[in-house]
Amino acid sequence: MFKKILFAADGSEHSIRAGEKAFELASYNTESRVDILYVVDPKHSKDEVINSWGKDAADLRKEKLELIVQKAKQSNVDFEVVFLHGDPGPTIVDYANKHAFDAVVIGSRGLNAFQEMVLGSVSHKVAKRANCPVMIVK
Repeated sequence: MFKKILFAADGSEHSIRAGEKAFELASYNTESRVDILYVVDPKHSKDEVINSWGKDAADLRKEKLELIVQKAKQSNVDFEVVFLHGDPGPTIVDYANKHAFDAVVIGSRGLNAFQEMVLGSVSHKVAKRANCPVMIVK
């Protein structure tokens, strides 16, 4: 069914559920691969560093994805973790469209519910602009 799946992750509860669904979809085809994409938003990266004084920012991001990576390993699906910098919505869409994914899986809400309500959600932007099917997981 789907061979190349992009899973946009941010470490939120919705993201973890979306990851489980992405690995489930990938498990139906032994040739499937999942790219776990974490987009570092420059608007929020300064706050991450300030709030976590003394810790490396890259380590903090890896911690957010730790549970997701564990679930990926348990699923026995081929996967890779990719970190990119930029505005999450456009960055996810750009990566998905440039790499010809069969599907994108994303959580319905991220870590910042207030921003989602004011500016429109990342998942909505991805669903509107990606050139492949997008599964939004609650």
